[in-house]
Amino acid sequence: MIAGGMIVIRSELVQKIAAKHPDLTPREVEAIVSTFFDEITDRLARGGRVEIRGFGAFSTRARDARTGRNPRTGETVDVDAKRVPYFKPGKEMRARLNV
Repeated sequence: MIAGGMIVIRSELVQKIAAKHPDLTPREVEAIVSTFFDEITDRLARGGRVEIRGFGAFSTRARDARTGRNPRTGETVDVDAKRVPYFKPGKEMRARLNV
């Protein structure tokens, strides 16, 4: 449990959608959810951006290479440059969160 809220895992998301749409089988809902997440991931992997109006935007940010530290041993380690996912909530989501 996260402070102030509950964690929703993928299988629970599929169950909730299937419950709201009894005309779809759980297998069909799973295919929809998988396609949704796969498309977001694929677009980000190609350097793109995904914007869902009223919800938010997914993009990536570049992190430079740096020298880090192993917290267990204190030894310095080289950390490669990489891209990391970034989510910016939309105006409507921020409004709902700050009621």
